[in-house]
Amino acid sequence: MLHIPQSIIDEMTAHARSLDPVECCGIMAGTTSGENAHVSHIYQIKNGDNSPVSYFMDPKELLWVHKNMRSNQLDLLVIYHSHTHTQAYPSATDVRLAFYPEAHYVIISLEMKDQPNIKAFRIVDGKIDSAELLVVNPSSK
Repeated sequence: MLHIPQSIIDEMTAHARSLDPVECCGIMAGTTSGENAHVSHIYQIKNGDNSPVSYFMDPKELLWVHKNMRSNQLDLLVIYHSHTHTQAYPSATDVRLAFYPEAHYVIISLEMKDQPNIKAFRIVDGKIDSAELLVVNPSSK
């Protein structure tokens, strides 16, 4: 199960809204314990595509993130991005570019602007499986 603190969900949502209609993208890192992944860090990464239908993480920022994770002994747990006008489900492009089978893929949909929808997936060898996402310390909004 993927555990993400409400504060990180809020930061990802703000990131997605701030770039809309361009897709946002980033990485979440933390630790794993058995079958559970506990997110503790979020890294917003520039979308080099600057596109409403695709993302490409800026290579320099991505390198810095990997170095930071390594120096802080963190695991890459999540690759996230937004869908600005479609549902929170991996597109054919998302599946084709899912190069990290150990990672969760989190998609935040802004299809309904006032009610973002967030879902988690595992994508391995082109197969999409829903993943359980637990928001830790949820706010009472």
